[in-house]
Amino acid sequence: MLTLSSDFGTPYPAAMKGVFLSNTDARLVDVSHEFPRQDVRTAAFWLREVLPYFPPAVHLVVVDPGVGTDRAALVVRAGDHALVGPDNGVLRPVARQLAEGDDIEAFVIDDDEADSSTFHGRDVFAPAAAAVHEVGIDHIESLDRCTPADGIEQLSFPEPTHRDDAIAGEVLVVDGFGNAITNVPGEVLDDSFGDSITVNDEQAPVERSYAHVESGERLVTVGSHENVELAVNRGRGERAFDVGVGDPVVLTDV
Repeated sequence: MLTLSSDFGTPYPAAMKGVFLSNTDARLVDVSHEFPRQDVRTAAFWLREVLPYFPPAVHLVVVDPGVGTDRAALVVRAGDHALVGPDNGVLRPVARQLAEGDDIEAFVIDDDEADSSTFHGRDVFAPAAAAVHEVGIDHIESLDRCTPADGIEQLSFPEPTHRDDAIAGEVLVVDGFGNAITNVPGEVLDDSFGDSITVNDEQAPVERSYAHVESGERLVTVGSHENVELAVNRGRGERAFDVGVGDPVVLTDV
């Protein structure tokens, strides 16, 4: 299996699929090509949440605002999976998740002969992912264009801070439903379901699911990602709570 993730929209992913179909018989699965443009952190968050549910596979990831610069192109072996993409941090969180405590091994892809300096998804990463698929994840070292890397660019998500009876965090991402997903771990709400808390100086109920409040009403809940999220039943939480990606969120009485 080969998965594809990017911020390309359309039609650019079709060219990468053409490379795959010309070189492998792999099953192709699109994760998303609608990640926010050039937003490495948001892509890293969603990849960490989604890719661990796949069986062993080669995952192509192209969110690459540094394309054509001296940033490295990588193949990363993480457990039973391989990740192919730019060395800008986008691969690191999901690699840690896939490795499950095992070592993460990174290899630099020689991209000197790329046909273009603006579309490495087609010219560098797709051929490398196809090659890894053909030789097998355990044999990345055998590829001519790959050499061991000294390391991999780090990317980590900010940690919330505790202040007496409050926790200060921030919005990491906003999903397609408008749910504002924070970096506050959901366990802080374990004793609060059915009650209310203060979010940035405004009261909101704490519930286990959206339908526990009336349509159009706000709530604070724990999403499938196990983080606190600010939501509206059948509405958009980021608008109701007036927050966006990177904005502070202070929960009090938790």
